Amino acid sequence: MAITIEGLDHLVLTVKSIDATCAFYVRVLGMRRDDFAPARTALRFGRQKINLHQADMPIDPRVRHATPGSGDLCFVTKTPIADVVAHLKLEGVEITAGPGERAGAVGKLLSVYFYDPDENQIEVSNQIG
Repeated sequence: MAITIEGLDHLVLTVKSIDATCAFYVRVLGMRRDDFAPARTALRFGRQKINLHQADMPIDPRVRHATPGSGDLCFVTKTPIADVVAHLKLEGVEITAGPGERAGAVGKLLSVYFYDPDENQIEVSNQIG
């Protein structure tokens, strides 16, 4: 019997500061902070979430390589990429690449790249094909 994966419920980012990370993602990408359990925080958007683990306070000590800045995430938006670029500039976020065409999971993307406070690479994209 094969397993068929249908989607992604959540992912986890290890960060230096939960508060700084939440402030950035709320301000720059419009996500919502969710303090969902004792000492647990997530960022919610659409039907997904990013659970946050602070590097100096590991939730699960068995995690082998939890390191701030090791993530590379792509978010899809319907906001035109030109508006995304303008918003990033307004927020003082340096664009490191793009806009440019990339290959996504379900088709072509028009993407722009930047870093979050932990130097995770963030890609924001429009579906274009």
